[in-house]
Amino acid sequence: MNNTKKIIAFIVFIVFLSISGFSLYKWIRFETIDAASIFFSFLALSYFFNWLNWGQHEGGGEKDELDRHIETQSAKIGYYVLMILSGLILFISEGTGNFNEIDNYPLVIVVGLTFITVPITEFVYSKKYK
Repeated sequence: MNNTKKIIAFIVFIVFLSISGFSLYKWIRFETIDAASIFFSFLALSYFFNWLNWGQHEGGGEKDELDRHIETQSAKIGYYVLMILSGLILFISEGTGNFNEIDNYPLVIVVGLTFITVPITEFVYSKKYK
């Protein structure tokens, strides 16, 4: 990674620290949680890791066989990690393991969608080759 890319990665990391630090400050000082700060801190962190991995924030560019293999495997692992984490967030945020006591229906729908996203995507994509 050349100097310019290192500087950009450093700046993106500083932006991430600034956003998450401000969000943490507001939470501790004013006891408020800002959804926009959380969202944009995750966005900045994703840009930072894309810069580290691929040298650009979109993660695109010319990729050889190893790069495509890394993307494929990390996408599969990331899908299952996201599925587990969304289920954990549902049960932890609701404070119960009993589905009858859960009131956050949008989050239940998101957790349910994690189970069907890959099978539906594979079904649609397989039609391209069959």
